[in-house]
Amino acid sequence: MKYTADEIRQYVAEEDIKFLRLAFCDIFGSQKNISILPDELERALTYGIAFDASAVPGFGDEVHSDLFLHPDTGTLCMLPWRPDHGRVARMFCHVLRPNGAAFDADCRALLRQAVADAEQMGISFSFGTEMEFYLFRRDDNGEPTRIPYDNAGYMDIAPEDKGENVRREICLTLEQMGIRPECSHHEQGPGQNEIDFRYSDPLTAADNAVTFRAVVNSVAVRNGLAADFSPKPLADKPGNGMHINISARSRDGEDVMPRIIAGILSHVAEMTVFLNTREESYHRFGSSKAPRYISWSSENRSQLIRIPAAQGEYRRAELRSPDPLCSPYLAFTLLIRAGLDGINRRLVLPDAANVNFYTAPASVRAQFHTLPETLEDAKTAAAGSDFIAQCLPDSIIRPYTR
Repeated sequence: MKYTADEIRQYVAEEDIKFLRLAFCDIFGSQKNISILPDELERALTYGIAFDASAVPGFGDEVHSDLFLHPDTGTLCMLPWRPDHGRVARMFCHVLRPNGAAFDADCRALLRQAVADAEQMGISFSFGTEMEFYLFRRDDNGEPTRIPYDNAGYMDIAPEDKGENVRREICLTLEQMGIRPECSHHEQGPGQNEIDFRYSDPLTAADNAVTFRAVVNSVAVRNGLAADFSPKPLADKPGNGMHINISARSRDGEDVMPRIIAGILSHVAEMTVFLNTREESYHRFGSSKAPRYISWSSENRSQLIRIPAAQGEYRRAELRSPDPLCSPYLAFTLLIRAGLDGINRRLVLPDAANVNFYTAPASVRAQFHTLPETLEDAKTAAAGSDFIAQCLPDSIIRPYTR
């Protein structure tokens, strides 16, 4: 919902809001913000709030350091974990140059443009994420340890599952912010949890993923715990994934999903450095239901792309390789661009790989290409990709591939 300046002023006054957080993300998906008082709201809405971009990873140097945050009024929401009196609200922002031009390393703007280009072709995308994270205990000094909060297993219940109340608090907090989780449960690893989200438009889904990480971290701290979204927190236990569910509809009624999946399969190796940003990400591949081979199949959870057993509006493709530390804005941008490329080139979806890659003999596995095996391999694939060069500016590609 878009609000006028007067509506926002009224909301701020009626809800006793004393601080407004103007939020944005760096090119790696880490959330940043500037807090302003309500007296500065009109200036923010009219002119934007300046900040020094040279200190933000990937945003530039000291020579061209001035950028402006312009609130996206449709993202106004309360932060329910802040005080009831003197409350705090947040808006995500557009990042603009002093002359009003879009900043080329604003990943949120890149996603908006990808969505607009898809709509121009008559294609509407929706995304839903499945986010995994670990809960670890803290020591007597309050520092995070690597001791899991519990030793429960997949979908276990209390008392073995000690994270149940934490997940409930996370979900209720998100609901207060207008974000609707679909379900939550304990995952395979000790202290590992998963919360899944309903489909929404790409920009909302990306904003929600960023908000989710902030909420989980805040709720964990309130409970004396530490949340960990890293792809492989414990070397001998399952890693954290961020499965991305993709749905698309064509204005003319054509079934475009096969070509979209073909496009993603065609470009996924080049995209991987943006979906899996750490060396430990590549230790996750090929174990505990994390994929290694570039393939697709119905239901098979050893595949890179799984087509779950769902019909009608719930039909989707599930990409299983990304992990929760990626920038959702870049991830969704690249997936849309790859899908549109599949449509434009009329790519044909290869045959389904109806094999279990965890148990298949080497002779069968050798028939399939793999995701990059190391972070360096992923950087090389992206740096040499014409597709990536067409989708992203050098100011984003260079920090990811150097």
